[in-house]
Amino acid sequence: MFFRSMIQAVLIGAAVLGAMALPAAAQDRITIKFSHVVTADAPKGKAADYFKKLVEERTNGRVVIEVYPNSQLYKDKEEIEALQLGAVQLLAPAYAKLGSMGLREFEVFDLPYLFDSMKDAQAVTQGPIGQELLKKAETRGITGLAFWDNSFKQMTANRPLRTPEDFKGLKLRIQSSKVLDAQMRALNALPQVLAFSEVYQALQTGVVDGQENPFSNIYTQKFHEVQKALTVTNHGYHGYLLLTNKRFWDELPPDVRGVLTAAIKDSTAYFNSIAKQDDDAALDAIRKSGKTEIVELTPQEKAGLKKALLPVHKMMAARVGDGLIQSIYKATGFDPSTF
Repeated sequence: MFFRSMIQAVLIGAAVLGAMALPAAAQDRITIKFSHVVTADAPKGKAADYFKKLVEERTNGRVVIEVYPNSQLYKDKEEIEALQLGAVQLLAPAYAKLGSMGLREFEVFDLPYLFDSMKDAQAVTQGPIGQELLKKAETRGITGLAFWDNSFKQMTANRPLRTPEDFKGLKLRIQSSKVLDAQMRALNALPQVLAFSEVYQALQTGVVDGQENPFSNIYTQKFHEVQKALTVTNHGYHGYLLLTNKRFWDELPPDVRGVLTAAIKDSTAYFNSIAKQDDDAALDAIRKSGKTEIVELTPQEKAGLKKALLPVHKMMAARVGDGLIQSIYKATGFDPSTF
């Protein structure tokens, strides 16, 4: 309790300072802090820097974007609290982090094998379903600005993971998500919640046996250097939700908000254009490094994993909303009864 109180005190203090970034008639310059937990050379880091470039150029320096990558300011859970308090103005967290705020609907994206392709994912995130979900974020004092569709997650461990039996007893790192917890338990693995910034050391020291992430995160965080095997599972969609503090956003001058909105649209297109390219390049770099075994599943092995994991959809229907799951099935043409 003491440690948590100290964190909150720090955040509140930072919020007071962050409030100085709020626009006011007497202020010419607006400073926006954009915090994220990945490296600057990951797709999210590149898109954040691209957004900074666009905004500062288009406002002639009236708006300054300060980007803080790689958990420089806050870890996973802390950054959400910081945004709500106004200590930072922009985040792009993975959807799993929104469940702890009561936005359980966003955990639908954690369901294993929900999408067969990124085209299917974007039919949801960039369509009417995505727009409805963005509106729900405002109930928690935040404004959802855009979906950044990253790629698909892969599994790493110190042994190849070809069948559900291979997962049994492994301690696998997850984000704080009831859906991801159920996913790992469906494979008889032991889910371990850890902040993203702590994963490398946990893998290196054996605190956890493995983890799930896209190739780009695995490579830029060097997870492949402390794992013996990387299994290409493509089992989970991985994306980010660009968020801002609602009060901050609503109080921006309309002309500035208009510039930011256009820059967000362009940055989203940029992110979505480089994500696949960067993910493919990361896999190639991991392969060339020779530091981990790349395990390619046969169609039968992938079908076996999918069959073992699809029951998680029904298990989590009450949490994320059965109607939402069914609407996603309809939008993508997915039929779970075929497995």
